[in-house]
Amino acid sequence: MTEGVRRPTAILLSIGDELLVGRTVNTNASWLGAALADLGLPVRRVETLADDDDAIASALRRAIAEEPALIVLTGGLGPTPDDHTREAVAEALGVALRPHPAVQAHLDRFYEGRDGTPAPANVAQVARVPEGGEVTLNPRGTAPAIRLRHGATTLLLLPGVPREMRALFEELAPALRPLAGTVAVRLWATTGIPESRLAPRVESALEEAGIRERVDGHPWALAYLPNLRGVGLRATVEGLLHDAAEALLARVAEVLDPLLQPWRIPDAASGELVRAVADGLRARGWRMATAESCTGGLVAKRCTDEPGSSAWFEGSVVAYANAVKLDALGVDPGAIEVEGAVSEVVAREMVEGVTSRFGVEAGVALTGIAGPEGGTPEKPVGLVYWAVRAGDRLEVRRHRFHGDREAVRERAAQAALADLYRLLEEDEPQ
Repeated sequence: MTEGVRRPTAILLSIGDELLVGRTVNTNASWLGAALADLGLPVRRVETLADDDDAIASALRRAIAEEPALIVLTGGLGPTPDDHTREAVAEALGVALRPHPAVQAHLDRFYEGRDGTPAPANVAQVARVPEGGEVTLNPRGTAPAIRLRHGATTLLLLPGVPREMRALFEELAPALRPLAGTVAVRLWATTGIPESRLAPRVESALEEAGIRERVDGHPWALAYLPNLRGVGLRATVEGLLHDAAEALLARVAEVLDPLLQPWRIPDAASGELVRAVADGLRARGWRMATAESCTGGLVAKRCTDEPGSSAWFEGSVVAYANAVKLDALGVDPGAIEVEGAVSEVVAREMVEGVTSRFGVEAGVALTGIAGPEGGTPEKPVGLVYWAVRAGDRLEVRRHRFHGDREAVRERAAQAALADLYRLLEEDEPQ
């Protein structure tokens, strides 16, 4: 960052008793942290607050005193008596709360469309907005987003329901981007290599190229973003004009692009591998199906989570019990008896069975031991076999994944999808 330039940052105030007692996990904070970082507004601090006027107002005054570019408040905007965010914000800013006609009209339409009745009297508070606030109507619920300006700081009030919060933030993101000043970001997403092995390769390559900390004398930052499905990387440049910043990031990409290629996911912004698989299937006019044991339908869920998946996803068999493997997929009983359900031959027969019975060109099958019980010295917890088919090509692989039950299932599903994507990439469509 250029010397003497103060970096624009954000502060998050998460509001709700349920967050403090642990009944609700604060996924909003982690999601907003990533989204704001991508905008060039890294989060300086996150504070979790009770549904209490004084606590919220005091925390907001403290946050304003720090003069961040943005303060985001989530939660406490609903119609129930424990929703106090509007009142607390109005108190902290010394402004009045006034009914907003557009929000009230939205509430009336929402309730009339849902059950044909007018909005209940108790939801009138949802339409009250601190004076000077700009509203963005909620496409998935009732409480709007409210944006205010106080001195050099922008305040953004968002509902606490995650799907509503995310939809509103994404709509408002372009209006928030100017708060970040001059920031350029480039993203990569990888899978199939842990951070502990990826980071040394990346650091070594950057050192060898002489650009680990500075490019042409200007500093830049690289962040590693690991999760159960892979590792994301984010390069950030501040304090340069757009063209100069993009040129710097291009120098970084010259080093990282070929290095990351074996593990790279095309959609770097989301890191979602299913989209790349879908593109490969659509390019060939193919469809796929899944046969899952230890993952319990996780691959199928990820596929059907993708909008438009009916164009390329046929169906799934959750073959948890051996009887289902035999009856629904045609697995040879002798294979299970001799090799066991968790074996190469069973994974192969599962993918052959599901693609044959669904009449599709591509498929994925998984069988393994997700734990925490069921392992043996020969077949420990975490051992998974998976098979993938793409046209005439069929491959089977095995790996022992580490972590708890969720981690084993997530990592196994990702590995299977990654292998299907690789087969599709290697077999160019006619």
